[in-house]
Amino acid sequence: MGNQTKNGKALEYAFLNSLVQRLYNDEIQIATSDQFKTAKEAYLSFDQEKIEEMDKASLAGINELLKLEPGLLIGESPLLLAIQQDSKGQVGDVRDVLAIRDAEEWEFGISCKNNHTAVKHSRISSSIDIGESWFGFNSTKEYFESINPLFQELGELKKKGVLWRDLEDKSEKYYKPVLDALNIELNALDNKYPGEIPKRLLSYLLGRNDFYKAIVNTHNKTTEIQGFNFYGTLNKTVKRKKPQLKVPQLKLPNRFYDIHFKEGSNNTLMIVCDEGWTISARIHNASSRVESSLKLDVTIAGLPPTLYRQVVSWNEQI
Repeated sequence: MGNQTKNGKALEYAFLNSLVQRLYNDEIQIATSDQFKTAKEAYLSFDQEKIEEMDKASLAGINELLKLEPGLLIGESPLLLAIQQDSKGQVGDVRDVLAIRDAEEWEFGISCKNNHTAVKHSRISSSIDIGESWFGFNSTKEYFESINPLFQELGELKKKGVLWRDLEDKSEKYYKPVLDALNIELNALDNKYPGEIPKRLLSYLLGRNDFYKAIVNTHNKTTEIQGFNFYGTLNKTVKRKKPQLKVPQLKLPNRFYDIHFKEGSNNTLMIVCDEGWTISARIHNASSRVESSLKLDVTIAGLPPTLYRQVVSWNEQI
């Protein structure tokens, strides 16, 4: 398990454990699955200083969530806590930690992030139909005709064991042309399926379930909670107990305002949509050796002003 993965798994356990500590009673059940055991082992593998840091970060987030979700405190059925399988993220569910009450048909999830705000890491290659995997519509033949020669060339370089660092002008020769093709394809699909591509892009990136994102910043010792409430399932009143704070319902975009390269860059595409959304897609090589695919790191660069956001200092927790 790589360091980044281990950190992520440990943070998932820390958030679940903080829920247990804040809500401890006989009505809490923990799904002791393989993913739970993996997360716990990752958490316990760190030294005491790191564990205390994760505990403070997760407690800050959980204290904020208690103001937003009365279902954590009230319900007739036991509260089930679980850590989700990584494979769920591949099928449109980005939540890491789940809290569920079956009888009330109530649940919510947390996506735990450590010092970064990335939402998706996608591959692009001549064998991947991004139209199908991202939007449910097949990519155009023109898209494949434009990218196939580039990836065929990368495939030949891979066979020779060439390293990326040995390639001159790799951004101009490979990164920019692939992003140009992606730009053209997004517009082509948008023209073919009006109003569908922007919202399906956001659903692909953020999943098809409402969730809270918890972003832990170890540098300034804060935890930020963001509420992605597209379908109205977050922040619900339970048994007449209302949330202390309001999480607005968000709107998915249905228009591309503009798609352009980030100023001064030839490896990052900025996708500006209506409803306040802006997406950044940075293309790069995922390893030191040339491969016949490239990687996209996608972040939400612009968020709607109505998005619930609260930054909590660890020092303010008791």
